Amino acid sequence: MSVQEDKHIGIIFDLDGTLWDSSKQVVDSWNLALEQCPDINRKITVKDMHDNMGKILPDIGKALITGVSDERRAEILELCCMVENEYIEKVGGELFDGAEEMFITLSRKYSLFIVSNCQAGYIEAFLKYYKFSKYFRDIECPGNTGKLKGDNIKLIMKRNNISKAVYVGDTFGDYEAATDVAGIPFVHARYGYGTVEEAQYAADSIQEVIKVIDQMTEEEIV
Repeated sequence: MSVQEDKHIGIIFDLDGTLWDSSKQVVDSWNLALEQCPDINRKITVKDMHDNMGKILPDIGKALITGVSDERRAEILELCCMVENEYIEKVGGELFDGAEEMFITLSRKYSLFIVSNCQAGYIEAFLKYYKFSKYFRDIECPGNTGKLKGDNIKLIMKRNNISKAVYVGDTFGDYEAATDVAGIPFVHARYGYGTVEEAQYAADSIQEVIKVIDQMTEEEIV
């Protein structure tokens, strides 16, 4: 084992495209919400959602909810998020194979966290559906703080007295948030949505995430 057990070292996960794929369920829930909006005449597709993964919620709203004022878009987006959280909590998503085994293995040595670009309540819905709260020390998102991902990574490290950390994510935005803003190593989940050619560390499966982190030395985890 390269790094001895140290709960002051954090493994921080992105959610969508890293731990699960909930795009179909999110699309279903948004379309249910849009049925309540007579001024919106469109159906959102899974491709629409995939094309916007990794963006902050207001930018997703601008891309998918068009032809209305900013104020009206914000109202519709709020409705979509409310319906989405309730729906996800009931039906879950497509959990990537081996995710719970990874949490069990890594939580023996490190503190685990989730930081995702999502609305308040979304990470909680994920944790509640799968009963995963026991594995995670803390979570954060812009829906709670109004901050972007990199700042939320720094916030969660400071709040939990984490001296070193690794961020695991699947998009170039995740890479920038971890390396450029938070100043911590990034492990690219290549099985997810995005391409990150600049990533020093990469994994093609959940099982490889464990191996990559296991092989990192204490000097590499800054």
